Amino acid sequence: MPRNPIGPPTLEKSMSGQVPRKTVFAFIGPAVIGLALVGIAPLLYALWTSLHFYNLTKLRRVEFIGLENYWTVLTDEVFWQAMGRTFFLLGTALPLQIALGLGIALVLHQPGLTLVKTLARLSLVLPMATTYAVVGLLGQVMFNQKFGVVNQLLGGADINWIGDPENAFAMIIFWDVWQWTPFVALVLLAGLTMVPGEVEEAARLETKSKWTVLRYVQLPFLLPGLVAVLILRTADTLKLFDMVFTLTRGGPGSSTEFISLMIQRVGFRGFDQGLASAQAIILLIITIVLAQIYIRVFYKEV
Repeated sequence: MPRNPIGPPTLEKSMSGQVPRKTVFAFIGPAVIGLALVGIAPLLYALWTSLHFYNLTKLRRVEFIGLENYWTVLTDEVFWQAMGRTFFLLGTALPLQIALGLGIALVLHQPGLTLVKTLARLSLVLPMATTYAVVGLLGQVMFNQKFGVVNQLLGGADINWIGDPENAFAMIIFWDVWQWTPFVALVLLAGLTMVPGEVEEAARLETKSKWTVLRYVQLPFLLPGLVAVLILRTADTLKLFDMVFTLTRGGPGSSTEFISLMIQRVGFRGFDQGLASAQAIILLIITIVLAQIYIRVFYKEV
């Protein structure tokens, strides 16, 4: 009996598990094209402009200058001062976020109080759902020298939070910790839920030391999430812009001008797109190097 030329071949292909290439491209193609347009194309354009003299006020003089922009950036003392402030923020805020987030995760991991823990998890989402710009505006209102609620809570103190360099820097650290500690807590809490219950219970029966249980039982399951936190929070901190711009605009003076604000100032207030692109490319390279260090030092498969 002759085979049906339409039905059976289609059935045989589906039974063999083979998917036509057109179907694969139909599903993956739009995502690849979107990624190329949103991510790769701007990166290539930034790389191109970093190799050229490209000033928005002198577009007729665009010319290839090679690595001259990179040399200018690497020998610029102001650039390294901004980078130093950025890394000081990273080295202060990130450890605080990890310490507080781990503490919150361990508390929520304890048995019992189901309703309280559910409400706590829901409340942890609120700071993350708040945009950077809104956080900056909220900081301006709360830390206002004359009318801010913070000075009122301090007994009507006359502390100049925004106008003092040290206070402004501390305020940025506070808001960054407030906004992203919940993210760290939720990621680490997810890692704690991966610990086998019988293993954790046996460890608690063997020792009363919570540190021993954390070090030898829970920590191996926390490391993958911890590496993800380190990479994501490092990248976010190095490019932190919105909150600082709305809160202090890099001031007073240049005390809170982090590297992202400097790139914005050079590129859009100084109009030197080539130099700003070189700064951004160097920042990207530093971020990639740090991510590789985190993976090599901390990452461990469970």
